[in-house]
Amino acid sequence: MPSLFCAHCHCSMCRRTHGAAFVTWFSIPRTQLRITAGESDLVRFQSSDHGTRSFCGSCGSSLFFESTLDAERLDIPLANVEGPIDREPQVHVYSDRHVEWVTLGDSLPRLGGESGVEPL
Repeated sequence: MPSLFCAHCHCSMCRRTHGAAFVTWFSIPRTQLRITAGESDLVRFQSSDHGTRSFCGSCGSSLFFESTLDAERLDIPLANVEGPIDREPQVHVYSDRHVEWVTLGDSLPRLGGESGVEPL
């Protein structure tokens, strides 16, 4: 299935939800996902005025991020996928909010600002 993008997110909500310095997400059209088992274990919580995060109520794994700002898209943590997807990470978003104890050593574009995707 073709992804829409793949990005490292440095926002504080992603850091807290995943317990990590940043989270690598890839996005797919919502219509491309079909849950075939375990949907009753899916727990959703509203993490912001526009965002909902979902996790497995049995094991605690973070599974999805959904936003009313782009309701046709579904974000999935790349670490939850076995094997490669159709692209590598392309950008750092909210990079102006990254933690000081991690040095980013790649040459990917770094975006930030209020929306997280503004050129810095």
